[in-house]
Amino acid sequence: MTSDSKSIGSRRISPRIILIVAGAVLVAGFLARNYFVGEASHKGKGADTPSVAIAPAQRRDIPVYAQAVGTVVANATVQVKSRIDGEIVGAGFKEGQLVRKGDLLFQIDRAPYEAALRAARANLQRDEAQLANAQLDLGRANKLVKNGYVSEQTRDAAIAQSKALAGTVAADRAAVDQAELQLGYTEIRSPIDGKTGPYLVDVGNIITSASGTPLVTVTQIQPVKISFALAQQNLPKLQQALASKSLVASLKTHGEKDGEVVAPIDFIGNTINAASGTIELRATYDNADMRLVPGEYVDVRVRIDDLKRVIAVPRDAVNTGQDGQYVYVVTPAMKVELRNITVLDQAGDLTAIDGAVTEGENVIVDGQLRVAPGMGVKIAAKGPAAS
Repeated sequence: MTSDSKSIGSRRISPRIILIVAGAVLVAGFLARNYFVGEASHKGKGADTPSVAIAPAQRRDIPVYAQAVGTVVANATVQVKSRIDGEIVGAGFKEGQLVRKGDLLFQIDRAPYEAALRAARANLQRDEAQLANAQLDLGRANKLVKNGYVSEQTRDAAIAQSKALAGTVAADRAAVDQAELQLGYTEIRSPIDGKTGPYLVDVGNIITSASGTPLVTVTQIQPVKISFALAQQNLPKLQQALASKSLVASLKTHGEKDGEVVAPIDFIGNTINAASGTIELRATYDNADMRLVPGEYVDVRVRIDDLKRVIAVPRDAVNTGQDGQYVYVVTPAMKVELRNITVLDQAGDLTAIDGAVTEGENVIVDGQLRVAPGMGVKIAAKGPAAS
């Protein structure tokens, strides 16, 4: 026997060891089989009667809402400009400040306009004195012409002189009014209540009225308008509600879950958008809390109708399958039935439906994935009734 043959023979496994290993494998397999069979048996018994949550269907009125995304629009936006030329010597507000109508925004140098007003008044005073003298001359000429001491031509010249000076005085008074007006324009005041934007021209700059450069923009944000569009088929109901002054919009900041506010709708457009088939509406919100900012998007709901005495179920009860929408109904015998339905509308957590579901029947609102038509179920919980 060679050395290699001896080496191979020395590695042969003992029959006793083989028997021990085989026995251990058989015992482990038996125990594993009993474990998994027991688990499957336990699960099978639980699957026979799955637990579900139910809620009763109710017959009630459901409001119908039209929804849209609206844009907040400033009630008024004014670009404040100067009516005169001059140097800006002061500003009466801070950027972003709320101002009232008539509040001082900018002060233009008054000195040139005060001087112009003094000159206009001086001219008026001079010409009024000349007019008074001309009227005295006219009075004397009238007396002398009667006695033949002066000619009628001289008297007529006195009349013309008096009238000419009267016209000059009238022009002087207009010049004084104009000078006072120009002096008043040195104070640039807010034309509306609103919020100021940033300075567009800083103090110290010389401005001209001809340039048309705005100094600041004032935006009225109390109240604000909310512009949105609804489908044209809603127009008759919208017009009817507007005539009865019952048309309102429920507003919520875009993406916000709570905090809905109500604003009356006071405008319906006079033209339907041919491209989208919609018509513009506007609601007015007082914005006393300053929550809305021009340009912001808001979610809008408008109540346009009511579904009278329809079957309503919780929204969670409605399922969608290959053949459309359906609900699972639990019969008095605790069996599951599938009922095909048509969704009429949704209002909050409620869904108005049409189909083979009657008032008082219990629909499954949780556990639908564990059931099938004809299965028996047990009630784990009762959900709230449609409210």
